[in-house]
Amino acid sequence: MLFPTRLMYGLGANAADPAAVERIFDMKGRSRRKPILLLIARQDQLWELAADVPPVANRLMAQFWPGKLTLVFRAKSTVYRGLSAGTGKIGVRLCAHPVSAALADAVGGPITGTSANRSGEPGCATVNDLDPGILERLDLVLDAGPLPGGAGSTVVDVTAQPPKVLREGAVPESIILAAWTE
Repeated sequence: MLFPTRLMYGLGANAADPAAVERIFDMKGRSRRKPILLLIARQDQLWELAADVPPVANRLMAQFWPGKLTLVFRAKSTVYRGLSAGTGKIGVRLCAHPVSAALADAVGGPITGTSANRSGEPGCATVNDLDPGILERLDLVLDAGPLPGGAGSTVVDVTAQPPKVLREGAVPESIILAAWTE
C-alpha cells in the first residue's frame, strides 16, 4: 500500500507477513542486504521488535518521538529476518502522521515504512511522482495530496557504544549527541 508519512509517501506492508515484506523489496528493486525500517503506532509496540531498549534510547525517544528519529535496536528473534537484512538489527520509528499510525493500529503491529520509490531514486511527495511500475503493483493508494517533502528521519544505532548516527536527517547530529550525553 501507498500511504502518507510526515514528509513523503511510504510503501507499507504488515511487517509480520514475510511475503508482503518481500513484495516491497521487489517493488522497489531494493537489495536484500538493505534493511527496511518499521513504523509503530504506539511506543509499547517496540517491545515486540527490540530485544532490549538501552537507557540512551529511552532518552532519545522521550525527546524526539514521534517522527524525526529512527532508532536501530537489536531485533528479537521473532522479527522476520528479511527486514533486518540478516544484521540482527531493526530500525524503528514511532509514526508522526495520523494515517500511518492508524494503519499500524489497524494491522495490530508494525508496518514497513520505506520510501515510495525505486531504490536509488528520490522519494515522492505526491502520488503523481510515484514510479508507474510501483503504482500498478499496489493494492491500495491513500492519497493525502501533496506532502511537504524535506529531510527524512535521523537514524541512530543505539546498539553501538556510544550510539552512532547512521544518517543525519530532520534532527541534526549535534542535537542528538547532546541529547544522549545529558
